[in-house]
Amino acid sequence: MKELRSEHALGNVIQNITLMLEGNAQRFADRVVYQQQNAAGDYVGIVWKDLFNDVKNIAANLKSFGFKQGDKVVFFAQNSQRMLEFELAVMASGGIAVPIFAFFKQETANLLINHSEARFLVVAGDYQLQQLDNNPKIEHKFSLDEVDAERYPDVIPFSKMVVEHPDKEQALDRELKADDLCLYMYTSGTMGTPKCVQLMHRNILSQQAALATLWDLNENDRFLAYLPWHHSFGGIFELFTALYNGATYSLESSFGKDPKSIMENWKVIKPTIFFSVPKVYQALVDLTRGDKEAEDRFFNSGLKFIFTAAAALPIRLSDEFEKRNITVIEGWGLTETSPCCTLTDPSLKRDTGVVGMPIPGTFVRIADDDEIQVKGPNVMRSYFKNDEANKDTFTEDGWYRTGDVGAITENGLKLVARKDRIFKLSNGEKVVPTDLEQKIEKHCHYVQYAVVSGSGEEHPVALIF
Repeated sequence: MKELRSEHALGNVIQNITLMLEGNAQRFADRVVYQQQNAAGDYVGIVWKDLFNDVKNIAANLKSFGFKQGDKVVFFAQNSQRMLEFELAVMASGGIAVPIFAFFKQETANLLINHSEARFLVVAGDYQLQQLDNNPKIEHKFSLDEVDAERYPDVIPFSKMVVEHPDKEQALDRELKADDLCLYMYTSGTMGTPKCVQLMHRNILSQQAALATLWDLNENDRFLAYLPWHHSFGGIFELFTALYNGATYSLESSFGKDPKSIMENWKVIKPTIFFSVPKVYQALVDLTRGDKEAEDRFFNSGLKFIFTAAAALPIRLSDEFEKRNITVIEGWGLTETSPCCTLTDPSLKRDTGVVGMPIPGTFVRIADDDEIQVKGPNVMRSYFKNDEANKDTFTEDGWYRTGDVGAITENGLKLVARKDRIFKLSNGEKVVPTDLEQKIEKHCHYVQYAVVSGSGEEHPVALIF
């Protein structure tokens, strides 16, 4: 088998998220760690020492509701400061955070909540509460936003979780092991039996130790961010890259849905780092055409690099950045590898499909059937409650089977296709063509065959016979 590895050593990996937070709260005490817009449209932030104090109080108050190490907390909410503090409190006190999409409808939301076996549930507000079934496993519900106390008398408001607790200094666990679980992520495109990826402190923090050897990031960096935290790209890779380095994470007010809003926020934040997917890059570049001021603002010299993943960035788009000396980095990985496995070398000309070399500590090989297999501290423990998926997940010698087909080139790993034909649209959403083909064929008896494709496009298309 052909194998790839980084020429750099991994280096020291922080043992757990608690120690990372504690260290950063001391080093960056008065620096803004996170900010989002208030009702007036102004960015309001919180500094490290105050965020860490909130995390400790939430953890201490959560224990008064019976929370203990190993308990799971589902987060049925979208990105916010309160969600961030609550998630970090759960992970740093030995629990497992389980974020799910904030706007799931009733059937899917309850399927995942029930499957997770969580005892605690955190919702954003009214919408999420209206989707809930009566689940006897959920012992306590918490709301990040204010809700009607008379209508929801059993829901605990966030304000009660950040009150000063006398035992807050003992609430977090500094002794958590690197292989303790801290995060469950449901893979996108879940159908039938959910695939719930079990991730450990080591998975998340080894990734950051690896990136620290490759990237020059620090507390002066600024992230303008919209990627959702229930996906690994946003909730692990982008978020923890900002947290680990003490950078300021600014939440984009439209959650990435409005390119004009992103550009307005760009003017205020002046990001040095930006993570996104091809569809959004295309929309932003289109907004700069014929507008010299917008062009200068967007393609500015303070932008260290842009990072793209989920689907290949078209060469015509990367050329727009490269001709202005702005570095474009592409990565590849899966939720199961938390998520990054490889990064492109910005000194090399981009080659479509080539996703670069493994990050330090991660090993990639091509099996005899051309499947890409991965080994390293970033690889998940297993899928939760899914024996069928687990039985074929790892090889006999412990390598994770990615299901991607690839080849090794002189510039690193090249992606060829999915073994099971799953592909992604330009916005990063997964499409399972076989499921769509079966639905089309069953829907109309005049249809004999349907072939679905659309990798990297805005929407899937079907060729129908």
